[in-house]
Amino acid sequence: MTPALQKMWISFGAMLFMMISLLSIYFSRFKLENKFFKIITAIIAYILMIFAGIIIFLVVVSGPTQ
Repeated sequence: MTPALQKMWISFGAMLFMMISLLSIYFSRFKLENKFFKIITAIIAYILMIFAGIIIFLVVVSGPTQ
């Protein structure tokens, strides 16, 4: 697999983390009633969002492939 395809799949994984984070925050704020589960899902969502942001930053900063 070429480096460009590897970067593409890595960025797709980061976008998947962002989608999971978005859904987790939605459920945490509007659907869950139990405070413990609200806190756990919110923490997981924010961790995934930060991790996705770091991955996207690294993909963009690494520059174009040859």
